[in-house]
Amino acid sequence: MASVPLSSLSLAHRRRPADAALTFSSSDLSFRSGSVGFGLAKKNQRVRVSVCRASSFVFRNLDADDFRHPLDKQNTLILRAIPGLNELGKALLGSVTEQIMLLENIGTSVLVSKNQLSELHQLMTEAAQILNMEAPDLYVRQSPVPNAYTLAISGKKPFVVLHTSLVELLTRKGVAGLDLYIYLGKHAVLAHELGHLKCDHGVWLTFANILTLGAYTVPGLGWLIARNLEEQLFRWLRSAELTCDRAALLVAQDPKVVISVLMKLAGGSPSIADQLNVDAFLEQARSYDRASSSSMGLYIRNAQTRELSHPLPVLRAREIDEWSRSLGYQQLLKRAIQSTTPHDV
Repeated sequence: MASVPLSSLSLAHRRRPADAALTFSSSDLSFRSGSVGFGLAKKNQRVRVSVCRASSFVFRNLDADDFRHPLDKQNTLILRAIPGLNELGKALLGSVTEQIMLLENIGTSVLVSKNQLSELHQLMTEAAQILNMEAPDLYVRQSPVPNAYTLAISGKKPFVVLHTSLVELLTRKGVAGLDLYIYLGKHAVLAHELGHLKCDHGVWLTFANILTLGAYTVPGLGWLIARNLEEQLFRWLRSAELTCDRAALLVAQDPKVVISVLMKLAGGSPSIADQLNVDAFLEQARSYDRASSSSMGLYIRNAQTRELSHPLPVLRAREIDEWSRSLGYQQLLKRAIQSTTPHDV
């Protein structure tokens, strides 16, 4: 059995629950928070910045339900109500499957540590501290598809896999002034994956994937059961991604960082990162809402998204923008404990 990416950062996929993904971009040049000092720099010289920023807040008593999206709560309850789902998933995911997944990843990826890709290691450690959770192992894997995903099986230590093309998408070498924004963008990507672990999404996704695949092989009612479960699974997947976007915001603590990651995944590349505009992308999201507000528009919208593993990028951008201005988000920030340790980026 091949490894099953339980969650990821890339754009929405059709009929591929195992490839669920989330993607982030970093592009907008405005800094809403933080104290940044810039010295004079030569052309193409990388500027190192020491910054005390809002995302150094640590949520000591953060619970998953503190930021879980309402649709995630609703659809998780529906999944839990499916008789035998949890037991069947545990039975199907045995030690052999776990070993295959683990060895495949170790054999084809680079394990991040203090001595290997130390900047990514620091980002993962900081993001986990902010979200009040243990940091999983982090691997970087060669792939042309910008993506990141999480694996968590049967109580084993989970791990996150980050594709090299996603790292490149979030990197703009030699552009003075972008270093902090790029730093926060990578932080947001890792925080999104941590959100899946914080909310136990990985286990549910694995169970549901295997149950769906197994049901399709059962004659008669098996296909109908699988079809209904698959639709519910995709509905849950889309809502789970909205929750993890919130986790990304809790770490980055600037909605433009998270939205710019989504924007870059929708239509960005390293060469045009500094030309993308978050405000224009949000206006694009509002125009989509207006265009789909009629009865026919709503029908087309539902048909368009029903088989997607992730919400449309513009809808995710709008959701995170709205939550960043909500009372619930502001109350979470008031509960946080601030750390003033500067980070060199």
